[in-house]
Amino acid sequence: MNAAARFRTAIDAGDFDAAVELFAEDIRFYSPVKFKPFEGIDTVRALFRVLQRTFEDFRYVGDFPGRGEAPDGTETGAHVLHFRTVVNGKQVEGIDLLHLDENDRITTFTVMIRPMSSLQTVSEAVYAGLAADGVVG
Repeated sequence: MNAAARFRTAIDAGDFDAAVELFAEDIRFYSPVKFKPFEGIDTVRALFRVLQRTFEDFRYVGDFPGRGEAPDGTETGAHVLHFRTVVNGKQVEGIDLLHLDENDRITTFTVMIRPMSSLQTVSEAVYAGLAADGVVG
C-alpha cells in the first residue's frame, strides 16, 4: 500500500494526524483559493487541523492511481482521490491530487472544488479557521 492509499485509509478512519505523517517535510499544498501554495509540514499540519473541524461528513468516493507530472516538472507516482463533503450546510465535491516522491512521501497535494458557490463557502470557512488559529492575520 503506497502513501496515497495509506492517506485515504487514515482520513477514512478520521485520523488526520496519521494522514499528515505521510507528508514530506517540504510539502506544498495547492489550494483552490490561494495562488501560492501552503509550504512546509508545520503550515500544512495547521491547515489540516482547520480542515478536520470544517468538513462535515467528509468521504472519499473514488480513487484513481497513476503517474503524473508534479508542479516542478518531474514525473512521479500520482493519485487522484474524489471526495464529497459538507461545509456550513453546503454540498461540496472535489478531488485531491497527490504526488509521491521516490521515498513514498506525499510531496504535493492539490485540491480542486466544485461548484463555484461551494468553493466560496469553503474559502470563507477555512480562512476563518486559519485566522482563529493564528495561522493567518
